[in-house]
Amino acid sequence: MTLVVGRLAGSGFARKRGVLEVKRVRLSGAARRQQIIEVAADLFSRKGFGGTTTKQVAQAIGVSETTIFKHFASKEELYAAIIEAKAHTEEILGSVTPVASQQDDAGLLRSLARQMIARVQRDPALMRLLLFSALEGHSLSDLFFRSHMQRIDDFLGRYIADRVAAGAFRPVDPTQAAWNFIGMVTHHILLRELFGQKPLPHLTVDQIIEEIVSLFLEGVRASLRPPP
Repeated sequence: MTLVVGRLAGSGFARKRGVLEVKRVRLSGAARRQQIIEVAADLFSRKGFGGTTTKQVAQAIGVSETTIFKHFASKEELYAAIIEAKAHTEEILGSVTPVASQQDDAGLLRSLARQMIARVQRDPALMRLLLFSALEGHSLSDLFFRSHMQRIDDFLGRYIADRVAAGAFRPVDPTQAAWNFIGMVTHHILLRELFGQKPLPHLTVDQIIEEIVSLFLEGVRASLRPPP
């Protein structure tokens, strides 16, 4: 049976039929920690935080539960490490901030949408983790929201507020407008990654992003025409 090696090749992972499998190899401490994060993330994304135990994580890797606790003092600490490893919020904000400084509205929104879609395509577990976190309502769901979603919302909201103040955008509520744009992108991601909807055959991802950006900007840009 052919195994497709996961994105951490050589670290003891493989994927078969969408499920993370683990090869038993001797790993360094850092590699073992990363292996635990990847396997736990896979289990959390399929069973939720409440439905996954550290014992199950250990069994999936083929180590003792004691090994898990050598790297993470608790399941909560492990989950927090997963959020830190998978959110990539700094990467996203780092890529769009220079565009924001140029006041390139379409360029900023295009870049943000592309980053959001590409990140989930590379790591579909992130979206499932996010939804499980919200539905279960455990204390770490707030950590997920604050460390990832809220920072992107706040960044885009501040940009929109600045453009409203400059007269480039009509006087919309900046936070609601940011939610509206991110909501369009997120809905596209949900259709593809969670519900398995096939993309429209006549549209590429770039064309879909362009549609989203155009629709949003047509709604928020200040009109140059005088009122009737």
